[in-house]
Formats: sequence, structure tokens, C-alpha cells
Amino acid sequence: MWGNRMKNVIIIGADSRGTSLLKLLHEASGFDVVAVIDVDDNAPGLQLARKWGIAVGRDWRPWMDEPLDLIIETTGRADVLESIRQQAPKGVNIVPSAVARMMAELVEEKEALIAKLKSEAARRALIFHSSHDGMIVIDEYAYITDMNESAAQLLGVDKDEVIGRHILSVLPSSGLPRVLKTRQTEFHQEVELANGKKIIATRIPIIDDSGKLFGALAVFKDITELVALAEEITDLKEIRMMLEAIIHSSEEAISVVDENGNGILINPAYTRLTGLTEEDVIGKPATADIAEGESMHMQVLKTRRPVRGARMKVGPKNRDVIVNVAPIIVDGVLKGSVGVIHDVSEIQRLTAELNRARQIIRTLEAKYSFADIIGESGEMKVAIEQAKLAAKTPATILLRGESGTGKELFAHAIHNASDRKYNKFIRVNCAAIPETLLESELFGYEEGAFSGARRGGKRGLFEEANNGSIFLDEIGELSASTQAKLLRVLQEREIVRVGGTKPIPINVRVIAATNVNLEKAIAEGAFREDLYYRLNRMPIYIPPLRARKEDIPALCRHLIQKLNQDYGRNVEGVTDEAMVKLLAYDWPGNVRELENVLGRAMIFMKFHEVMIDISHLPPLSAPSAAPSAAPSVRPETEGEFRPLDEMLGRYEAQLLEEALRRHRGNKTAAARALGISVRNLYYKLEKYNIDKSSVQ
Repeated sequence: MWGNRMKNVIIIGADSRGTSLLKLLHEASGFDVVAVIDVDDNAPGLQLARKWGIAVGRDWRPWMDEPLDLIIETTGRADVLESIRQQAPKGVNIVPSAVARMMAELVEEKEALIAKLKSEAARRALIFHSSHDGMIVIDEYAYITDMNESAAQLLGVDKDEVIGRHILSVLPSSGLPRVLKTRQTEFHQEVELANGKKIIATRIPIIDDSGKLFGALAVFKDITELVALAEEITDLKEIRMMLEAIIHSSEEAISVVDENGNGILINPAYTRLTGLTEEDVIGKPATADIAEGESMHMQVLKTRRPVRGARMKVGPKNRDVIVNVAPIIVDGVLKGSVGVIHDVSEIQRLTAELNRARQIIRTLEAKYSFADIIGESGEMKVAIEQAKLAAKTPATILLRGESGTGKELFAHAIHNASDRKYNKFIRVNCAAIPETLLESELFGYEEGAFSGARRGGKRGLFEEANNGSIFLDEIGELSASTQAKLLRVLQEREIVRVGGTKPIPINVRVIAATNVNLEKAIAEGAFREDLYYRLNRMPIYIPPLRARKEDIPALCRHLIQKLNQDYGRNVEGVTDEAMVKLLAYDWPGNVRELENVLGRAMIFMKFHEVMIDISHLPPLSAPSAAPSAAPSVRPETEGEFRPLDEMLGRYEAQLLEEALRRHRGNKTAAARALGISVRNLYYKLEKYNIDKSSVQ
């Protein structure tokens, strides 16, 4: 009705329906989309229109003065459609959204069908042309319509030249014309080609569901592949001999059994390890070599699954071994299993070496950096900035703060941020090493310095840390003599081994830490004032958790992530109610206690629970600083008096046992309750011969 001229079209609404119609009209001849309108500037139809250079806008009214033939409304709004009908020029056809939706759906359905047909055609073409077998397709008149590369290579022709030619002009011996006549499939027909090759062909008529013949297909394979396969079968014996030679030359002990569990092959290494010969094993059940344990060969044959690291004893000498056994499966059929046997003594030696190496690595390297320190509170930021500044200087650093605040974490970070980070980082807990051993551990000893001293002497931890850093935790627990030696190290930069006289120069950064009030210890004569001033050149105070509670949410996230890795869980966080409870607690044990509480909560959570709730948290109450009442012990009764020193010693031993019992063997808590150092507690336990494991 519009004649042959271009029809001007405007689309109002640029959602997915409008976009589909825009694509249809843009590709169709005779239509000119003059504008696309939508209130959403990011509508997909507007973006496509801009790409094609079509005008866009937010208001359709200004376009009503233009010469239009067709208005397509896709917004679906009745008020918009009514306004368009009222303001559109006479003679302009208006397509409402219902009709537009139908058109869009038809377009989308057409595109989907086309895409599906293209995909199916591409898939079939890929299969056809990638097949190793030769394939030729002819039409109902026996003219070639398609041929893959494999067929062209077998026939020695150019497929582009032969497509469209009659099959007999390319392959005179072809039986495809006969298949067109008989409509019968012909299987495994042998054909000799003009080039002397022999092929085996299968010919299939192509008939649709209505019975109409469209052509025929020939699939053929070069018979030389079958000849090669026969040669491979002939070579199997040689391959078996070669495999046996490889197995026999291996230093690993190997045994092979068949699908029934009877031995078929062992190597000399197996005989050396187990003491069993071929006569003892070949043709015998897999259990013949086992002195203790279950046959892993039989287990693998039952389950068809490999077994790794199984412990057992084999042979007449009951050799302790570890075995790895795997099934032998050929084309889905179980043919037997092969086992590799390792002598445990060798594995134990290697494991011991690995553990020693790991211990050295743990001792000599710093694991944490400032990125691992969690804290956004003002007090924590000051401590971190001070630590970063201290890391750039060679000065001695004193970390002060309560137990569990993260002093060792700061020490690691300071070392890693210093120019000594590529050298050793030695950690020493001064309270954990007995006083009698601490001096020799720190400064080393010469040969013959004391009974039991190692021949040639031993380097101390200060020498091990040369050019690196040494972290002295619990520095307030040092004895007076050790304090004097440490002062010499800080002043003279040299040490003297126990039993030696020659000073040894060292270059070590000392990072000390304590939760003891050193000023009070100086006043009580327990700590040297001159050593205090040497250590206190760069003091860093790490605030307790109760003074920076705003860091608790971030700490919880960090600790939960760490605990998830340790426990194999997937906890996501803490509920608001639980966080309120955590924020209300004063945390006398600081971050260490917070980690303990979160770890206990995660242990008792069900595996499907991902948030720590208030019901998961243990009761939060500060542990008592001292026993609530005197221990239920009594002094010697009348008539049993002994010398005063002996009676005081016996009474002190009873107090120590009672304190350890109340604190369930926790020696740090017991020492805190008794008002003594942990080192002093260890000394007294040794003095009174108290079994530390018997007071749990």
C-alpha cells in the first residue's frame, strides 16, 4: 500500500523487543528506521541505533512532525499508545506493543532456529571433515556432493575438482550407483583403487522418513591400517620383553599379579628387599609374600582403585615396608595390578632429614610482615608506625605489652621490613629455657666447658643470628648473670662463649619483648638499670585488645579465615548479636584469647552453619588472677615437726601441685596465680621433683 518508496519507521521503546525489531527492519529492504526512542539512555536498542548511525531520543513527540509511514510502540504502556494515537499524523500506521511483541518473538524464534540449524550443520560438517575414515556423499543421480580430506587423500584427488562430477568418473569401481538402485546397505566391501591401494568400504543409502531417496554415503578405510595392527600384535611379545627388562633394571621393588591375584612378575630389587625369589611368588596368590597385614593387590583387584602408602610387613624377615598398588586396566577390562614397595627405614631417614630442615627453616626465618598486623585504631596505628620507623634503623627495640597482644608478630614484621630480612631471624623464649641452659644456648660454649659438652664446642644463638636479628621474648625473666652478658653484647657488639676467653665480634639486631613492668623490677633489684636503658632506646608499646575494641571485627575476619584453613571449615563471619557480646568483653588474654574463643566456637559449630552466633560462643569471664582460697593443705601437725627448711619445702611443693591442679596443668596460669615467673616455676618443679604430667 506504500508503493515502492522507502518507508520511514520510528520505534518507541528500545528494550529487547524493540532491539529485535530494529535488527529486523535494519536488515530488511524498503524500510528506513529514522529514530529509536526510549527514556532509558542505556537501553540496548539505543546503543545499537547509535552504532548504526540512527537518531535516538527520549521523547517521541518531536518526531510526529516528520514524514512517517509506520510507528512501532513496544513499551507496553496503554497511556503511551493512546497518546501516540492522538498525536500521530493521519495515515501513519501504528503497531501496538502486543503486535510488536508477537513480531519480536517471531524474529527471535527465527534467529534461534537459524542459529540452531547453523550449529547443527557446523557440528555435522566438523564430524564429517575431521573423521579419519574416508567419506563420499552422492546425490540421487550419483553425482558427488561432498567429500572429506581423508577420502581425497586415499583416492589421490583434489576434492574441489571432483565435487559435482559423476562418481564412476572418479572411482570406476564404486558400488554407490548400485546402492541407489537397490536401496540396500552394503557392509565391509573390499575395493581395489587405481593407485593400487585396497580399501574396505561400507555404503549406505540416504532416505528420509517419507521414504524419498536423496543419495548415498560411502565410508571406507585403508586396509593398510589393519596390516599395521597385525604387525603391532606380532610385536607384542617383543614389547613385553622390553617392559620386563625395564622392570628388572629398576631399583624400585616391583611385583605384578594377574586379574586373579596370582603373581606373574617380580624384579631383582623385590627379591633383595623381601628375600623372596620367583619360585616363592610367581603363580602363587598375592598373599604369599605378606608376613603381617592385608594384601593390597587383592584390595585393588576388588575395588579397581589404587592404594597409596599402605604399611605392612613382607617376607621371611618381616621387613617393614610401604606399598603403592595400582590396577592394570586395558580398554576398560581389569588385567591385574602392579605394586611398588618402599623400605620404611629409608623413608624414615628421609623424613627425619625433612623434619630437621623444616625445624631449621622455622627457626631461621620470619614468617610475618606488617600486612599481617590487623589494626585501624589510633593506638595500634601509632605502634605500627613506630615499628616501621624502627625497622629502618639498627637500634635495639623493646616491645612492651600484655601477653597475647602480638609482640612476636611485631618482631617478625620489623625483621622483614629491615635491611637484614635476607639474613637469619632467631627466636628465643627466655622463660621457656631453664636458667642453667639459657646462657650456653645464647652465647655457645667451648669444648670441655662442662660435663656433656659437645666435642669442638657449639655456636650460640647470637652467633647463629650474625648479620640478622634475634628476638628475645620474656626478657624480664633473665637471671642477673645472663643480664650482665647481654649488656656486654649490646655495648661491645661481641660475645664470649661459656668456658671461653676469646671475644667473638657479632653484628646482630636485638628485638626484646616483655610483659613485665621493668621499672618495678629495677626498683626491686630484679632487673639491671643499665641494661634497661640499653634496651629501651626504641620502646614500642602494643596496646591490649580492650583498649582497641574497634579492631575486633577486622581481627575476627582475619582469624576466621586462618581458622578455616586450619580446621577445614567455611565459616563466613560473626553475627551481629555475637559481635555485641565480643565487644562487651575486656579480653584479658588479648588477641590470643580472641583466637581461642573463635576456634572453640568453630569446633562446636555444625558443618552447615556458616556464621558464628552467640550460642556458639563459650562463657566469657576473666580467669581469676589468684586462687579463690588457700589450698587445702596443712602444715605438719604437732609431734611431726622437722627442720624448718624441710617443712617449708614440703609445704611449697604442696602449693605448687595445688596451683597446677587448679589450672589443669597450665603452667603459665599457675605461675601467674602464684606470682612467680614461668622459669621460676619450672625451676621449683625440678627442685621438688614434681611430675608435670601428673597434675592435669
